[in-house]
Amino acid sequence: MLLCLTLMVQCGSPCEGVRKVSSDAAAGLPYPDTRRDSTVDDYFGTAVPDPYRWLEDDRSAETENWVSRQNAFTFSYLDRIPFRKSVRKRMQELFNYERRTAPRLKGGKFYFFKNDGLQNQDVLYRCDSLGGPMEVVVDPNTFSKDGTVALSGYSFSRDGRHLAFQIAQGGSDWNSIVVLDLVGLHVLTDTVRWVKFSEIAWRGEGFFYSRYPEPQTESALSGKNAYHAVYYHRLGDPQSADEKIYEDREHPLRNAYVSTTEDERYLVLSTVESTSGNALAVMDLEQENPSFHWFVQTFDNDYQLVGNAQAELFIQTNASAPNGKVIAIPVASKDSSEWRTLVPETSDRLEAVRWIGGKWIATYVREASHTVKIHDSNGVLLHTMPFPEPGTVGGFTGEQEDAESYFSFSSFVRPATSYRLDLGDFGQEVVFAPRMEGYNPDAYTTRQFRVTSPDGTSFPIFVTGKTALTKPDGKLPRPCLLYGYGGFDISILPSFSASRIALLELGGLFVVANIRGGGEFGKAWHQSGTKERKQNVFDDFMAAADYLVESGITDRGHLAIEGRSNGGLLVGACMTQRPDLCKVAFPGVGVLDMLRYHKFTIGWAWAGDYGTSETREGFDYLFRYSPLHNVRKANYPATLITTADHDDRVVPAHSFKFAAALQSAQTGADPALIRIDVQAGHGAGKPTSKRLDEAADMLSFMLFNMQLAPCGMHAEDK
Repeated sequence: MLLCLTLMVQCGSPCEGVRKVSSDAAAGLPYPDTRRDSTVDDYFGTAVPDPYRWLEDDRSAETENWVSRQNAFTFSYLDRIPFRKSVRKRMQELFNYERRTAPRLKGGKFYFFKNDGLQNQDVLYRCDSLGGPMEVVVDPNTFSKDGTVALSGYSFSRDGRHLAFQIAQGGSDWNSIVVLDLVGLHVLTDTVRWVKFSEIAWRGEGFFYSRYPEPQTESALSGKNAYHAVYYHRLGDPQSADEKIYEDREHPLRNAYVSTTEDERYLVLSTVESTSGNALAVMDLEQENPSFHWFVQTFDNDYQLVGNAQAELFIQTNASAPNGKVIAIPVASKDSSEWRTLVPETSDRLEAVRWIGGKWIATYVREASHTVKIHDSNGVLLHTMPFPEPGTVGGFTGEQEDAESYFSFSSFVRPATSYRLDLGDFGQEVVFAPRMEGYNPDAYTTRQFRVTSPDGTSFPIFVTGKTALTKPDGKLPRPCLLYGYGGFDISILPSFSASRIALLELGGLFVVANIRGGGEFGKAWHQSGTKERKQNVFDDFMAAADYLVESGITDRGHLAIEGRSNGGLLVGACMTQRPDLCKVAFPGVGVLDMLRYHKFTIGWAWAGDYGTSETREGFDYLFRYSPLHNVRKANYPATLITTADHDDRVVPAHSFKFAAALQSAQTGADPALIRIDVQAGHGAGKPTSKRLDEAADMLSFMLFNMQLAPCGMHAEDK
């Protein structure tokens, strides 16, 4: 089933297959009642009402009743969209293709994840040779009937005999670690619980991991996370016997992560206070009484282990190199004067680097897409890898002594294809290319434009659509979805999504704005969108929206904006500052209460980007843009807020309170709805069925409120 857009007119014949519909179902919506209380906080002499504070208790009977009523109301609205089932069916067809990750070689076997198409969770397979018979290693679809229990992280032992993997339930960040014997493919009795934000670092017959103390049951999904500690678990022992390796009792709001070098001699510790910048220490595990030796004890820069050679650690860092470089640190070094540069900084941002086969495989971000360069051990450039279009590289897999590596490449229009890279002659060979029935990537194209923000800052946007519609002609309605993030040094690069293809098939456009706060252009680009400079992020995104309208790419009535998490904050801030910015808004799992975000779970770690209301300066700028606190009586765009009941990253109270405020303040006819997923979290591990449901609901909501509909509706949709 192929959908095309119809702009439905009550009378007359469709023009270019486009007709217009009336979507007056939103007029005078009787929203469910939401109780307001008299809670008022005093921030440095400013009284700030918080009438929906009670919604922060997401396990109270009153909140559960509110959630039930809101969901019933939202789905009764979505059920009235006549083409919703057709959209869901087409998305399922698009999703139904085989997908694989790039393989990795371990213990003489190739391991990779595969999804047949509509499986809720990807399955881990192995084979003796690529293209040979495959054997199931771990099938997370057997963890639960509804697919809401997921495999969230894994690590092979050095000899390839064991696999330790993390299991998350219902989308929560809380994990348990279990261990699989890869020889007999049986699960050991070892189970490590209450793990959160952790690596699995093998050493001998056990592994290091990070965890918090076991929380009180009632606060497991919303209580503040403190006292992160590193433990060592020996196979066969109960968790109660695990040895505590590191804990900082003086700084309970610091997190600790560890990794071991490939030879398992050194344990490398990173401690963090926020989402960027870390301290760095090393422990020589072959010493009789090992202890940590600190290289860096501040949090001004990032340091990440990428390899080692004997008593020298290889570290990727942005210290004295905002765009990143690779350095060598002697384990016994006393200060940075003994460090040396291996791969120097360039004009492009160094995103990731792997030390494989005696060569540095360096992935850079250039103009918001990946470029890959291969250097010798001294940093001399040997080869620049070719790619068919602006895209994203995933991988690279391989160990320090391997002669080959495997990676994947994807773009806005091309699903992930896996390649083998020969590190001798740099030849590339396709090892798996997905096939999507009825989809031709050559029918679509991506163009990049430059947009200028109000303060004169220039940034790029990607516009993807049908090749024939690359140049705006002003004749057809162009439903356009503008996506942004703008935070935490994260780069938003070209990536493939089958659900986006459903929009492109309709003649729509998908746009990504690479705004400040992200990592696309290095450390300074990130910092220019943090704390008191956060308004730059919103200004950039609104400038991108205005550019799309002013250049004729779309019009205001066919523009939607979307963002998730920090991007949910972005959408919330832009729609409250400019209610006329767009026709439809999707703030997803957003950070929307900027005065209290740091009081829940891991929220305190975001202060490096946001600051907090604990200081007068922080309160002043947060209060100016906090979406919850800037909802006023206005004609807001049609809004579908999305969140989940097990989101313990950005607790759903943000979305609950924002939805209540928005419904109370909406003066126009457009709906202000909240869609609350059950047995789901912030997004990671979300089963395919739930991803399809949410994506279909969002696209249907968007088109319906733009008074557009796909042609060829099935009878059951009417």
